[in-house]
Amino acid sequence: MGRNPAVGRQGPAHHAAVIPSEDAASALAVKQIRSEIGHPETMRRTLRALGLRHHQQVVRLRNTSSIRGMLTKVRHLVEVTPAQES
Repeated sequence: MGRNPAVGRQGPAHHAAVIPSEDAASALAVKQIRSEIGHPETMRRTLRALGLRHHQQVVRLRNTSSIRGMLTKVRHLVEVTPAQES
């Protein structure tokens, strides 16, 4: 049986956030764009560790390798942009 082409647009690869390197930005603005409901507990704990408690919440984080690793895990739930320097 063939695969439905509309189904192929689902998953982390379709809505994945692009995470800038440490050289590109010293700080990141991270916005939760999708709910944690229906996702594994490890992803929920990762969102909490990033400081994201609510849908549409924005937090400012330093761009370190550990933060980029956490963002990679939940890249389909968040939107990442370089933060404005203040």
